[in-house]
Amino acid sequence: MKELLVVDLGLVEYSAAWELQRRVVAARKAGAMPDVLLLCEHPHVITLGRNGKRANLLAPDRVLGQMGVSFFETNRGGDITYHGPGQLVGYPILNLSEIRRDVGWYVRSLEEAMIRASAEFGVSGRRVAGRTGVWVDGGKEVKEAKEAEEVKDEEKLAAIGVHISRWVTSHGFAYNVSTDLRYFDLIVPCGIAGKRATSLEKLLGHRVEIREVAPRIAAHLGAIFGLELRTTAPDALQAMLRQFEDQPVGATA
Repeated sequence: MKELLVVDLGLVEYSAAWELQRRVVAARKAGAMPDVLLLCEHPHVITLGRNGKRANLLAPDRVLGQMGVSFFETNRGGDITYHGPGQLVGYPILNLSEIRRDVGWYVRSLEEAMIRASAEFGVSGRRVAGRTGVWVDGGKEVKEAKEAEEVKDEEKLAAIGVHISRWVTSHGFAYNVSTDLRYFDLIVPCGIAGKRATSLEKLLGHRVEIREVAPRIAAHLGAIFGLELRTTAPDALQAMLRQFEDQPVGATA
């Protein structure tokens, strides 16, 4: 099996993660490294996709500054979303030419990995037609909802926004583990009015750590894409990138 390098970056600024993605994408396109999955959390930040509407940002710059929230326009798909502590963000950098050249299948695969991981915690995540991401029945904690046999409008547990260039992927998914959901009030999440975000912690009614969730999603991604996971330290990834970047122009990997 081919490898998937899994790199835990910890808490990292969005701009630094974006620059790291750019470097890994260049190396992956050149065949200088295997597929990579970057896992991280971000300080408070709102990002807008290439087809997103600035009107879906509900707070003025002054309020964002007071709350310590950064803002970035990006080249990923999707509309507007929030990233922050307690949210697992994953950036798969894969060469789909070696897996399957199908953008729709790739997005559904990201959803599937998160749906499977959610199920391991007893949460039934699902797809909603026409709405990318992972959704759950909203309004109550899982136990209460089952007791009341009451299903309310769906809430979003995980968002997806990707970019693909020469079949190499970047950007990815954001899965709310213990995210402070109040920050989603600053936006129209994913540009869908009237829909709220939720988190695994809110659904379960108890504390959940990122470290409990990240390995499960990574394992399901590896199984779906047919890749063998290899945990790699950030320093080791940086060394691989420097080796590639120090090569003379035109040199082969």
